[in-house]
Amino acid sequence: MNRDKEVKAYMNGELTEEEKMKYEIAEELGVLDKVLEGGWKSLSAKETGRIGGLMTRKRKAKQIS
Repeated sequence: MNRDKEVKAYMNGELTEEEKMKYEIAEELGVLDKVLEGGWKSLSAKETGRIGGLMTRKRKAKQIS
């Protein structure tokens, strides 16, 4: 999905659960504005890694529950 379509889908609430989680974590980390303006490629490796790590942690917690 290209950036414009993904941002539009985010604004309309039409994302998959996985994508919603990614945006929620970006918001928690304070980088959501950066993502909405420049796309995911505008994030640093550190920011991307942190999002990926938190997504993995949430997925594992969800499986255990």
